[in-house]
Amino acid sequence: MLRRASAPLALTLAGFVMAGCAALGAGPPPLDTFELSAPSVTAQHHSRRQILIAEPAALKALDGQNIVIKPSPASIQYLKGAQWADRLPLIVQARLAETFQGAGSFAGVGKPGEGLAIDYQVITEIRAFDIRVDGGEHAQVELFVRLLNDRNGEVRAARTFSARAPVRGGGNQAYVAALDQAFGTVSTEIVRWTDSQI
Repeated sequence: MLRRASAPLALTLAGFVMAGCAALGAGPPPLDTFELSAPSVTAQHHSRRQILIAEPAALKALDGQNIVIKPSPASIQYLKGAQWADRLPLIVQARLAETFQGAGSFAGVGKPGEGLAIDYQVITEIRAFDIRVDGGEHAQVELFVRLLNDRNGEVRAARTFSARAPVRGGGNQAYVAALDQAFGTVSTEIVRWTDSQI
C-alpha cells in the first residue's frame, strides 16, 4: 500500500519540478545592451591645469539604464528590448572624461576619487537624451555645463549644448546610433569650449 501510494506522489512531485524548471528557462529574452562612444577631438591649446569630470545630474527618467523615447513633448516611453550598459549619467561621465583625455588639452583629467589636485570641475546636467518621434524620428541630446573653479567655488562659465541626429534605418541599433551621433557632437563642442575658457 505504501509503495503504491508513493508512486503517484513521486510522479506529481516530478511534474512540479519539471514545470518549475521550464518556467525558469522560459524567461524574457535578454535585452540589447548599448554603450556610447568617445569622439576624437584635436587639442587647440595645452594647459597645465587639471580638471575633474563630475557625475552628471539628471531627472529620474534619464537616471537609469532605460533608453528614452518621447512620442510627444509631454510623454515618455522606453525603447523595448534595449538598455544602456550602465546608468546613463555614469556612461556620459566616462565618455566625457575619455574625450577630454584623448584631446590632451589639460595636464590631468579625472573623475572623483582618482586623487588629482583639481583646478576646475566640469559639472554637467543631462536635460535631454532621447529619441523624438514628432517631426520625424531623431535623437535629441542636451547638456548644460558649468565650469567651476575648485579653488574658490566661482563659476567661470556656463553654457547649454544641444544636438540632434536623424534616425537612419530601423531597430534598436539605429536609435542608439542616432543618440551616439548627437552625443558625439555635443561632447566635442564641450571639450573645445572648455579648452577656450580655461
